[in-house]
Amino acid sequence: MGDVYSHGHHESVLRSHTWRTAENSAGYLLPHLHAGMDLLDVGCGPGTITVDLATRVSPGRVVGIDASADVVAQAARGATGTDVSFAVGDVYAIDAPDASFDVVHAHQVLQHLTDPVRALTEMRRVMKPGGIVAVRDSDYAAFAWAPRIPLLDRWMAIYHGITLRNRAEADAGRYLFGWARTAGFTDVAATSTNWTFATPEDREWWGGLWADRVLASSYGEQAVAYGLTDRAELEAIAAAWHQWADDEGACFIVVHAEVLARS
Repeated sequence: MGDVYSHGHHESVLRSHTWRTAENSAGYLLPHLHAGMDLLDVGCGPGTITVDLATRVSPGRVVGIDASADVVAQAARGATGTDVSFAVGDVYAIDAPDASFDVVHAHQVLQHLTDPVRALTEMRRVMKPGGIVAVRDSDYAAFAWAPRIPLLDRWMAIYHGITLRNRAEADAGRYLFGWARTAGFTDVAATSTNWTFATPEDREWWGGLWADRVLASSYGEQAVAYGLTDRAELEAIAAAWHQWADDEGACFIVVHAEVLARS
C-alpha cells in the first residue's frame, strides 16, 4: 500500500491549508531566505505558503509540487500573476536534477508519509551544496487544550488510529531531528513553535473547521471504514468541537517541531 493522505482534500481541510502563510507556518525559515534563491516547496497544497515564500526569494525560481492534481490546479489558479510554477510531483522521486534548489521546504508533509527518511533523502538530493532543507510538522500527542472534553480525547485517539492504519506518524514533530540525521544530514538544527487558538474568532474558526472535518472529510470516512468509530460518535465529536469553541475560557495549542538541515 502506498501513502494514504489521512486528511484528504475536502473544503474543510483546504480551509485550514489556505489560512497558512510564511509568517504563521515557516517563520523559522524566513531569516535564512534572500533574493535570488531557487526554492522547491514539497507538498505545497493550495500554494499559499509557496507564493508567500516566493516574495522572499524573488527573482529566484520557485516551484511547488503536490501529489494531488486537483490541489495543484487550485494552487496555480491562486498564483496567477506570480512567477511561481506548480506541478504534480512525487516526494520520493522529485522531477529535478541533483543540486537544483537552494531551499527545499515541506510543511506538514512528513507526518503523512510511510517513509519520511526516504523523502528527506530525496529532498537532500535536489538541494544545492550549501543549501537548506526546511521541514515543519505537528506533533498530535503534544497538542494541549482546555477545557478537557472527553470526546476531544476520542477525536485524538481516533486520529492516531487512522494514521496507524495508514502507516503514517501523527507525532512526526518529535522525530524530525532523528529522521534528518538518518537521511544523511550532518548539520541539523531543531526548534519548535505553536499555533494558539484562544480568541472568540479563532475558537469559532478552529472548532468549526474541525467539526466539519470530523463529519465530511477523510477523517470521518477513514475512521468508519477502518472500524474505529461510527457515524453517531462522529456527530457527538463534532458537537464537542462546537462546545469547546463556545467556551470563553477555551484554548487550543497546536505544537510543531521544525528542522533546518544542511549537509
